[in-house]
Amino acid sequence: MRAESNKKKILFLCTGNSCRSQMAEGWTSHLHADSLEAHSAGIKAHGLNPYSVEVMNEAGIDLSGHRSKQLDEFDLQSFDVIITLCDHAHESCPLVPPGCRLVHKGFDDPPRLARNLQSKEDILQCYRRVRDEIQAYVQSFPASLPLEEKEK
Repeated sequence: MRAESNKKKILFLCTGNSCRSQMAEGWTSHLHADSLEAHSAGIKAHGLNPYSVEVMNEAGIDLSGHRSKQLDEFDLQSFDVIITLCDHAHESCPLVPPGCRLVHKGFDDPPRLARNLQSKEDILQCYRRVRDEIQAYVQSFPASLPLEEKEK
């Protein structure tokens, strides 16, 4: 069990914990550190994507100390909300424990968007678009989250 805290605990989940979930964790920690505790994981750990680190750094958020984590590294019972950020993660998400809410908010996969692009600037534009979409979503927190008080 986790220590008592007024902060609600969120886990962002995507396929590889390399881009989208890392961005969401970074934005949430940056914008809502006073009320939310953010973590991220993947169904598998694909490694931290350097383009994600670069575009988040452009926005003033340093992900360079992050690492790609797998879902099984976490005790899901400690979370108030699990947010899946891609269809694969949503379909693969294990049974959510009582008291935890599951939310799905899909975002495009930046590496897939940039797959056939040649210039670094064009590639970064794909990552920036998804970064900005995730920022807009996270800015709506905590009001948009289905948070309830857990029984003690």
